[in-house]
Amino acid sequence: MLEIRHATIVKTAEERELIRDLSFVMNKGDKFALIGLEGSGKSTLLKWIVGDSLDYVDCSGEVITKRHRIGYLPQSIAGEYDDMNVLDFLLKPAPDSEITAESYRKLTHLNKMLQYVHFDEQVFDETKTIRQYSGGELVKLGLVKLLLDEPDVLVLDEPTNDLDLDTILFLEDFIQKEIRPILYISHDEALLEATATGIIHLVQTHKRQRAVTFFVKSTYMEYKQKRKDMLDSQEMIARKQRSDFKKKMERFRSIYQSVEHQQNQAVRNPSLGRLLAKKMKSIKSTEHRYQREQEQFLDIPEREESIDLTFTSNASFPNNKDVIRFHEEELVVGGKVLARNLDIIVKGPQKIAIIGKNGSGKTTLLKVIRNHLIDRDDIRLGYMPQAYEELLTDEMSALDIVLPKGDRREEATIRKMMGALQFTREEMEYSQTLLSGGQKAKLFLLKMVVEDDNVLLLDEPTRNLSPLSIPVIHQMLLQYQGAIIAVTHDRNFIENVFDKIYVLDATGLHEI
Repeated sequence: MLEIRHATIVKTAEERELIRDLSFVMNKGDKFALIGLEGSGKSTLLKWIVGDSLDYVDCSGEVITKRHRIGYLPQSIAGEYDDMNVLDFLLKPAPDSEITAESYRKLTHLNKMLQYVHFDEQVFDETKTIRQYSGGELVKLGLVKLLLDEPDVLVLDEPTNDLDLDTILFLEDFIQKEIRPILYISHDEALLEATATGIIHLVQTHKRQRAVTFFVKSTYMEYKQKRKDMLDSQEMIARKQRSDFKKKMERFRSIYQSVEHQQNQAVRNPSLGRLLAKKMKSIKSTEHRYQREQEQFLDIPEREESIDLTFTSNASFPNNKDVIRFHEEELVVGGKVLARNLDIIVKGPQKIAIIGKNGSGKTTLLKVIRNHLIDRDDIRLGYMPQAYEELLTDEMSALDIVLPKGDRREEATIRKMMGALQFTREEMEYSQTLLSGGQKAKLFLLKMVVEDDNVLLLDEPTRNLSPLSIPVIHQMLLQYQGAIIAVTHDRNFIENVFDKIYVLDATGLHEI
């Protein structure tokens, strides 16, 4: 139903391969997960498959659909649709296209699809614009738009972004039961473990200058284990080859030096000299044979490094000192009261997770808490918004995100730290508009590390990070000695890092 032949994608600005010679075939029931580090080309590959115009890469290869229709859920549907009412969004193929009479027939299935994705029909308002819906609601509306088109193949870019836990579980069930082939990117390891029947792994080696692609029909956990076992075995063999060769060469050099010394002593004995010359010729022949053997050695596998990032002890927050004693009578968005009687007390160095249904006001609550803390001179506040553009401008480079005030005294150190986050030298100079969501997330975290922030407000911090980076972030924040208040639906994150969990609903915040 979908076949990709020899896909190769090269980033034009750097002449750097993102993907080399990728081929795979998807049939009914296949659910292939696309994984790889941030900036490895995952979203770019999906955009190429669905026919988007891409001016920053050169693409070659074939996408063969045999007249099957592809339905595409992009990573973000905000921006160009922001001021459009929700019905226009659902019915227009593109922001500037017209709605046809045939499109209006889709509305007969609208209520069914809203129920199918667990969208609260009381929240659905055809007069509201896209910007008036929450991030999680937008993901659900994107799924509704996709499903109303009745595609044959589903292509989903980070479908779990911004979804509440109930909807993530729905999405797992949806992917598991769906007959149509699904190609998707997800940072949610639990969802990958529950749904993937095949793994497409985009890897970049040689300091991200060479692309290697792996495609295996297996579950996510099986693939992780098989890949680890393969790399362990290859590394063991490669290192043994080198160890054995080193011992062999030490013996060889000893023999070579001995014969060479004898030759120097045999200048007055022509007969012995001839014998030694013959022996030296044999030794040099052996040396050439050893060199040929060395050329056949297995490469020591270059393991795909995730990221290297750690807070120092300077980011600690005093035990039991109040971070915030928060009370709010009402949480209001757009004139609508979302919650009442909100109370929370956070002391250092507690780690607090806030969960709740989509549209319950979690992001708004985090912004209100930020407003309470931002002018405090006894804390160093780090903030990662859900919409990164809230704190970014188009003119900012990747480096500017970490050094926004133009202070270049620590530039060499910052560049080294960005390298540990798998940024190439060229990417450090990129406009932030060219970075992937995961790359921006890493830079926000790096900024907090550089500034030794001891209170962190994080809105879905793992939502764009790859499954390869997320365990490192979990460990980093688990060991962090400051206080954290985070909105998250990442199940493993909640389980591994947080001391307390609060649910936000219409009646307030409730510890569970």
